[in-house]
Amino acid sequence: MAERLEDLNLPNAVITRIIKEALPDGVTIGKDARTAVAKASSIFILYLTSSANIIAKKANRKTISSTDVIQAMADIDFEQFVDPLQESLENFKRTQKEKKDATTKKKQNKKDEDEVIEDDDTGKENATL
Repeated sequence: MAERLEDLNLPNAVITRIIKEALPDGVTIGKDARTAVAKASSIFILYLTSSANIIAKKANRKTISSTDVIQAMADIDFEQFVDPLQESLENFKRTQKEKKDATTKKKQNKKDEDEVIEDDDTGKENATL
């Protein structure tokens, strides 16, 4: 657990990037407003995590899963965000699977190339003997 309350704050760079992406071009935000958004975000995350933890404990689990978080969103009256959250989660899982598949394919291709080189080397050695 965090030793100080400030340890729970999100990094300023992350908050600034999220705010800039949410605001139209040419609109800026004051430092105090950015701080307020950061604190509100941290409080929301703590509240959501606590709610998801209660759901996991009721299911006799120590690990919070994505379904616990989605259920917690509904429980804390943020139902309007459940569908977009599920969609984002599916996109994330698909992207991760594609990356894993690409890495696996790349490793397999490298292994196949190495085997061909070894076969070529073996063939050359056998020819010279």
